[in-house]
Amino acid sequence: MPSIEEVAASLGNDSSQEYRRAVEVLGKVGLTTYEARAYIALVARGVGDATTIAQTARIPRTSAYKVLESLAEKGYAAPGGGKPILFRPKPPLEVAESLKGSIAEVFDKLEALHRAVAEHGEPQLVYLLSGRERVVGKIAELLDQSTRTFILTTPQVADLRDDLGKKVLSAVKRGVLVTYVTAALQKVPEGVQYVSRGNLIATEVLADGQHALLAAPGLDACGFTDNPILTAHLKQFLEVILAPGLEPSG
Repeated sequence: MPSIEEVAASLGNDSSQEYRRAVEVLGKVGLTTYEARAYIALVARGVGDATTIAQTARIPRTSAYKVLESLAEKGYAAPGGGKPILFRPKPPLEVAESLKGSIAEVFDKLEALHRAVAEHGEPQLVYLLSGRERVVGKIAELLDQSTRTFILTTPQVADLRDDLGKKVLSAVKRGVLVTYVTAALQKVPEGVQYVSRGNLIATEVLADGQHALLAAPGLDACGFTDNPILTAHLKQFLEVILAPGLEPSG
């Protein structure tokens, strides 16, 4: 079965270049290379199962079904019935119109933000501190000021246990939901929820969903902000890693 590269090459140099260009552009709008190749293969064939598309797109057969499922979730393909499951491509112009609408909406919001910044001047988004004492002091300050939630992501709780111990207990007593994200088998204060996560490097804090801090390994420098755009990014990231089951200590 010929691959899409071979089909494109047989049509001449221009077609082959257009195929490579299509893969590149689809990558810019959020598809992986495998997804881009699979979508083009679907368009070229009209319909196909995972095995057929893997052969045509020249992607690993073991990855093909997940790639097609991902295309369906992103609105590029639609699965049909039967076994094996057949996938059909969403019409390219229909996909293009959907993308145009989404991109226009995003850039309209960005333009509104750009105008607001221009009218009020550029705010200082991130404030910097250096020295372990000042960094730990800032973390403690954010903890003291928290009224609803306090999330601490750190490789080693022991590095902050003595500095934050009493403040954490005080926060828990006044009703703050304190969460630690740290390595496995770490001892955390009573009443704190924790998530076990390996391969952590930096220390991060999100207080009340409004104040964010990122400290370097060793806690010798940090940046902190209350800018809603930046804190929202950290909040979204933390929500992803907090999705697995939380475990209360004690």
